[in-house]
Amino acid sequence: MDLHRRRSVLVRMTAGGEVLERVRIVNDVDRLAAVMARAGECPEVVLEATYGWYWAVDVLREQGAVVHMAHPLGVKAFEYRRVKNDERDAADLADLLRMGRLPEAWIAPPATRELRELVRHRAKLVGLRSHCKAEIHAVLAKCGVPVRMSDLLGLDGTALLDQLRDSSQLAAPYAARIGSLRRIIDLLEFEIDHTAGMVRGRLARHPGYVAAQTIPGIGPTLAAVLVAEIGDIDRFTRPEQLTCWAGLTPKHHESDTHVHRGRITKQGSRLVRWAVVESVQVLPDTTMVGQFRDRVAARRGRNIGVVAAARRQLEYVFYALRDHHVRALNHTSQHARPAA
Repeated sequence: MDLHRRRSVLVRMTAGGEVLERVRIVNDVDRLAAVMARAGECPEVVLEATYGWYWAVDVLREQGAVVHMAHPLGVKAFEYRRVKNDERDAADLADLLRMGRLPEAWIAPPATRELRELVRHRAKLVGLRSHCKAEIHAVLAKCGVPVRMSDLLGLDGTALLDQLRDSSQLAAPYAARIGSLRRIIDLLEFEIDHTAGMVRGRLARHPGYVAAQTIPGIGPTLAAVLVAEIGDIDRFTRPEQLTCWAGLTPKHHESDTHVHRGRITKQGSRLVRWAVVESVQVLPDTTMVGQFRDRVAARRGRNIGVVAAARRQLEYVFYALRDHHVRALNHTSQHARPAA
């Protein structure tokens, strides 16, 4: 199935590769169910992890299909064919599936998708709030107003903005823009807190969520991101597989006697990488991960030290989600900063 936003193409073939049907349908539950009714019992269906795939997977499973999700990076070679169209894409996906060469991605269950929706929405809201703060800084810079505090929306920053508003020091258009941005930020603050409360309500009794917060540097916000984005931890047998999936391992290119190891791949979840990097940024050197970060940083620089520490931190997260405790943390005293 080559899924698009409004229409999709389905190519049905036998295990031997004989094409039985090619059909283009408008994306609709009933139309998709009608095509699947002609496919017999328990057909195997493959589609890419593309825009809006949730509904299609749910409908296919309701029709008794065994659904496979093609990993986008594994089928990227489709882009380099001389002839590329929707029917060829669907047929090639079916060929990869029947030959056992399909690069598969994990299909998150509905509960995990719902949790991800909340966590990612909160991350988007925080990004919008940061963008609004940056715009206020830009307006003040245009007007030559020095900002000496680190948090423009803290007590001192709010006092400065109130003073500028009441003293009419800024021209009307600039003052109006700052006022508008402050009102938007107030609305975003409410939505961020509301969404965070919904996430906490869903995860209150999640053992992995509770265990992850015992790791120094990881608090409720970062733990929620890790639980939602990682999903079923049992699909990883070793912590190294989790760090590789998250894109925190270096690239490895080897040919004959030539071996080149480059930067980290960054091919996994961006939010997972952000969460573990954020959790180790200012860990004190009284923690194991903080000591490890400083040792690597002394030899190879601060950035490489932080990434190496984030990879070690994610290994601890693996055990927290799988075993609901991290035995390595019990062997030394951990004095961490207040976690995010």
